[in-house]
Amino acid sequence: MHLAADYPHRGGGRLGLGPFAAAVLRTDNRRRAIAGGAVLASALLLVATPRLRHSPALHLFADMRNLLGVPNTLNVLTAYPLLLAGVPGLILCLFGGGCFGISLRWEALGWFLFYVGNVGAAFGSAYYHLKPDDDRLIWDRLPMMMSASSLLSILVIERVDERAGLSCLISLLSLLLVSSACERILDDMRLWVVLNLVPCVAIPAMLFLFAPKYTHSRFWFLATGFYLLARFEGLADRKVYSVNRYFISGHSLEHLCFAMVTLILTVMLSFRNIKITRYQST
Repeated sequence: MHLAADYPHRGGGRLGLGPFAAAVLRTDNRRRAIAGGAVLASALLLVATPRLRHSPALHLFADMRNLLGVPNTLNVLTAYPLLLAGVPGLILCLFGGGCFGISLRWEALGWFLFYVGNVGAAFGSAYYHLKPDDDRLIWDRLPMMMSASSLLSILVIERVDERAGLSCLISLLSLLLVSSACERILDDMRLWVVLNLVPCVAIPAMLFLFAPKYTHSRFWFLATGFYLLARFEGLADRKVYSVNRYFISGHSLEHLCFAMVTLILTVMLSFRNIKITRYQST
């Protein structure tokens, strides 16, 4: 029996790559090529898309009811489950020691930024929805996009390579700042739209293309389902609001689904361990 890192050699001399290991290496190379193609496709989409101007209609949400003296009440209140889900995870990241199954330094940084983004989104989103306008919008967008970028980078660190994941994290966070500047200074939202689209496509793709390092990886699929549902509900804000007879809007449900993503991933971190795959020697 050999660990996954030990590749048997039939020739009897020095160790080398056996047929199975060579096949695994070819598969990894193909997957990396697919990932590179996805990056190129995102860049082409950005260049090919016409300029998207900022519209004041972005601040007009389906549910703008004023209940108990709080403007846009449900959009404000539904932001706080993000705080309830994010604070325990943030505390465990900082002080939990072995409570979370995190084995790499930069992976720990990614999870820390993910939880910081959740806590920031709770306050930032509530602040924005009390009086939606251009000046407050960045406090709603940036923390949540930081969380999404961190999640994608965590997957790259775990399933591809630690350095590649760190580069991904730094690049995405830098692009978030650039996208905000483009929107405010150049009145162009293209980069922000692409950065929203990338995690929606890349995270599910990586779950299927790359093998997990840890156990309990099924939680990733569940969390991704809620993440995609949240994005759909945000886009279908008015439609969702009318379908449920004006009880709760799609944007408010988007907040709640994002909180569920955080809760699911926190449970996953609490239970998972490093997965060691063994192969029968030949």
